[in-house]
Amino acid sequence: MGRLRKVLKWAALVFALLFLGAQAYRPDRTNPAADERKAMRANTQMTPEVEAVLRRSCKDCHSSETDWPWYSNVAPVSWFLKSHVEEGRRQLSFSEWATYPKRKRERKLHEMCEQVESGEMPLKSYLPLHPSARLSEEDKQRICDWTRQEEQRQPETLPAQGDD
Repeated sequence: MGRLRKVLKWAALVFALLFLGAQAYRPDRTNPAADERKAMRANTQMTPEVEAVLRRSCKDCHSSETDWPWYSNVAPVSWFLKSHVEEGRRQLSFSEWATYPKRKRERKLHEMCEQVESGEMPLKSYLPLHPSARLSEEDKQRICDWTRQEEQRQPETLPAQGDD
């Protein structure tokens, strides 16, 4: 019993030192600069209701307007969150909407509806700490109605497309 206790003490000490050491590496949590002229809300006919749902449920991972929570300061959670947000922005960035070609915009609108209807978005891992991001059936219907309308009206180019 004494030997087990000694091993557990050393294991706890090593774990604590590794945890503290991990805090030295902090990923950058600043949001990239965003040009409002390139944003989805500036280049679509988004209703205030749809905008509210997207802001509440999607913007942290799919825009340059991420609200970084307190726990994003704690490694290794900070590493996971940074990677997760970067991947979300890579897949779809509301802040870079006008830079997408027409076919990509149409595809992303279609995917938005599919993913909210199927429950893929918002991610289940996001919801426990962000319960307000949960989508009601009404929210899902509102998003899908809007995405279908937007798919039909996408012009070849947008006014801010390619501007720097």
